[in-house]
Amino acid sequence: MFGIDSPELLVIAIVALVVIGPKELPGLLRSWGKWMAQMRGMASEFRGHVDEMVRQSELDEVKKQLEGSSGLDLQSLDPTKQIKSAIQEGMAEGEKAFNEAKGTFDNPLAEPESAPQIAAEPQPAVAEAEAPSSIASEPLPEPAPVAESSPAAADEKPAKAVAAG
Repeated sequence: MFGIDSPELLVIAIVALVVIGPKELPGLLRSWGKWMAQMRGMASEFRGHVDEMVRQSELDEVKKQLEGSSGLDLQSLDPTKQIKSAIQEGMAEGEKAFNEAKGTFDNPLAEPESAPQIAAEPQPAVAEAEAPSSIASEPLPEPAPVAESSPAAADEKPAKAVAAG
């Protein structure tokens, strides 16, 4: 501490005790401690201001470098402009769709755009003669027999089982 070793500090304390006296020494040490605390506070405040100025100057230098470079445009990197333009485009599309829907409701006699179209001529039926020969020459499969589910058929099964047994 300030180049003073412990034996030198002990000699200073003994001299202060003799010169100042034991009654006034605690008050003097208390006032000296308050004064040192104020000095430390001012030094830390000064150091904080100097650090802030250094940071600010470094930021200014970086800002100048960014502005000086022609390849980087900070205004084009602003995302709020892109967001605003997208929102405005969406609002314009929504207003257009709303106006179209409102026009449809205002004129109820107008035909809707998706109305079914009626054919002017009936579709010609496909004749057997026009069918390809491979399909016409093949025999159709016979349908499978359908089991009856009537109550009379249910009565016949037990009767046949009794007769067989």
